[in-house]
Amino acid sequence: GAGGKGVWGKLGSELVEEDVDMNDPNYDSDSLDNGDIELKTIIPEMTDEEIQKGTEPIILEYFEHGDTAEAALALDELNCGTKRYRIVVLAIEIAMEHKPSHREMTSVLISDLYGRVISQRDIGKAFEVLLKNLPDLVLDTQMLILCLGISWLELEHARQALGRADTLLSMKHGLVRLDNVWGVGGGLRPVKYLTRQMNLLLQEYLSSGDLQEATRCLMDLEVPHFHHELVYESVVMTIEAINGHTEEMMCKLLKSLYAAIIITPDMMERGFLRVYEDMPDICLDVPLAYSVLERFVERCQKAGFLTDEVIKKMPSRGRKRFVSEGDGGRVKSHEFV
Repeated sequence: GAGGKGVWGKLGSELVEEDVDMNDPNYDSDSLDNGDIELKTIIPEMTDEEIQKGTEPIILEYFEHGDTAEAALALDELNCGTKRYRIVVLAIEIAMEHKPSHREMTSVLISDLYGRVISQRDIGKAFEVLLKNLPDLVLDTQMLILCLGISWLELEHARQALGRADTLLSMKHGLVRLDNVWGVGGGLRPVKYLTRQMNLLLQEYLSSGDLQEATRCLMDLEVPHFHHELVYESVVMTIEAINGHTEEMMCKLLKSLYAAIIITPDMMERGFLRVYEDMPDICLDVPLAYSVLERFVERCQKAGFLTDEVIKKMPSRGRKRFVSEGDGGRVKSHEFV
């Protein structure tokens, strides 16, 4: 029939029936087509302990690779829900237990996480938690606030420290002055700054002869990937000095750093090769450059920290040949290579 009284109704009409009585004893949910019903998997929000276990390895790995995008992606996968502020809390607590450069890296990370993984409210709540826990955490409030470079928090028990932080941040070139608060670390420093520091390090070493202090200063820079610059600067400084004492001291320093595996064979080779490449320019200012380089390379070879590959690549003299060391370095104008 077509749906008149006492008939079954149109074929298939039972499938589009809008009002279904689920209390009907004949109701069978399995008989319905649930293909259009979207089922969502509900993942419970992580506990504080689970957030800590998930966040800590991500932060520690970030300290190694320094890729904020990778860290943000990993942190975003954590189901922190309303507890995303815990990421900031944990990141800063971990940073305070590590080197100054790691604190600076944490500052950069939190800045990059803002608007993607965490909100301003999350950051504010995180700092409230940290400031309330200061007696237990034994943290320096100034360092804590300077981590993000913000001065908008106003908590009564931290007002004085916040005022000091705000003063530092408001000063002319205030962000540059943060380097004096805890030090902008590692590769985050400008190349010119690192080069200058290495140059000063070498000058101080030549003056004092203190190997331990020179080593400590180099380690404090925390830039193992940039140690080839120290090698480069030391060789150039040796060439410019034209002095046997300087050659001896620089060789001693490089040998010590090489033996301690502070300067790796790769960094040592790279530093010398950079000098080789710049020799045409160096010899314009130092006519005896090739002679000094040859003598220094020979000294380093005897010290045992230069590979045969580096020695073979030493450039030949593309200038007038010089007499031996004994005659004061006068040029033999009638001899050519």
